Amino acid sequence: MSKPLILVVNDDGVTAPGIRALVNAVKDLGEVVVVAPDSPQSGMGHAITINKPLRIDEVHLFDGVKSYQCSGTPADCVKIAKDKILHRKPDLCVSGINHGSNSSINIIYSGTMSAAMEACLEGIPAVGFSLLDYKLDADFTAATVLAKVIAKQILDNGLPKATLLNVNIPNLKTEAIKGVRVCRQAVAKWEEEYMERQDPFGRNYYWLTGKFVNHDKGEDTDECALANGFVSVVPVQYDLTAHHAIPFINEVWKF
Repeated sequence: MSKPLILVVNDDGVTAPGIRALVNAVKDLGEVVVVAPDSPQSGMGHAITINKPLRIDEVHLFDGVKSYQCSGTPADCVKIAKDKILHRKPDLCVSGINHGSNSSINIIYSGTMSAAMEACLEGIPAVGFSLLDYKLDADFTAATVLAKVIAKQILDNGLPKATLLNVNIPNLKTEAIKGVRVCRQAVAKWEEEYMERQDPFGRNYYWLTGKFVNHDKGEDTDECALANGFVSVVPVQYDLTAHHAIPFINEVWKF
């Protein structure tokens, strides 16, 4: 039998240290192909390119691993990999390892998770990995170990239909991580404001800033797990239907 085919994507760009760590994590588990943006795409969410052409170029950044850079978004990378680059449907898509958290509401904005979501939409088992360290020189040692363990679990045991995983890893040494918790997404949000400044020509411009506020005190959340030294694993679905609201609207609203 052929080896599992593993697609590696990210949103920080094909040269980011995090994607190199992820390639190292999964390269012994199957045939690995990298398709990643040619520049950082953090915060792009599930954007796709529809008003300009996409370009893909083979790059030689990872020993023994076919790799390509794409001029589009993380979701574009998955789409074009499936349609134009890969010789068959992947057995697994791994996205990341992101520089910084994608816990709680951050999943909405995350290009890392949107790439994994796009793979899931295509019926490909998928997982997004994030390390709670934004620094370019972050230590990915623990994240690499955890990524390999979780990727192997998916290859060996699969995932429920239409489900992907959002995995966040605390910024700790491997021996300091207390374990893995499967949990829910915390109810939290960004309290934001736009700082107003002036450019050298006297024109106003605005820079988004803010702070992350966790309103959820539950002990079964990703934020709680991470705060206590655990890796958080949140099963995610792309069905955004608010199923609990259907009976209310049908019973209370008048059409």
